Amino acid sequence: MRPCIITKATPREEPIPENPVINGTDPGLPPQRANIGRAGDPGLPPQRANIGRAGDPGLAEPDRPERTKWAWAVGTLVGVGFWRPGSGTWASAITAAAWWAGGHYLVAVHSQWLVATALLAIILMIGIPAAGIVARECEQEDPSHVVIDEVVGQLIALLGVPLHWQSVILSFILFRVFDIWKPPPLRLLEKIEGGAGIVLDDVGAGLYALAIVQALVYWHVLR
Repeated sequence: MRPCIITKATPREEPIPENPVINGTDPGLPPQRANIGRAGDPGLPPQRANIGRAGDPGLAEPDRPERTKWAWAVGTLVGVGFWRPGSGTWASAITAAAWWAGGHYLVAVHSQWLVATALLAIILMIGIPAAGIVARECEQEDPSHVVIDEVVGQLIALLGVPLHWQSVILSFILFRVFDIWKPPPLRLLEKIEGGAGIVLDDVGAGLYALAIVQALVYWHVLR
């Protein structure tokens, strides 16, 4: 005879009632509250309905100013300003190397002063407004990607320097030291608003480097 096994009846599971507040079905809530969290529901204003939906045209993005192409090309030295690390050092090195190559293969020795002065004047006239435009469009006082100022300063440091690699490298090193150190009054020049402030402190650094290099040339340390 089999023993009698008493089984305990399990209560029937009943579905958990939906929360009318979460699901937006509570008639007591106004349409705006009832539809919170249901993106795309017509009861929500477009701004609320589209929250969190990346790429949805309902998400308004802030207007970005259109770049002035010529100013960005000049100010960043055709993209050199975006090189990392040390975009200013890259721009100075390229300027020094280009001047050394041009002095050896393109410009006659007797006209180098004239060519350097004319080139410097042109770059200053174009570079100052270009630097100011780029700074304004990216909303920064002295953007690191603006390197036309390093080009100007390095050219000044190379004026009248003998076209030997030792002289060019020393000019390059001295300019970078003064540009980073910024002895007086370069800090004051840097505070000038617009493109002038961006460029003029590098002009001062170039003059410091030029003075030392020319003194070494005068004393026949450099030949």
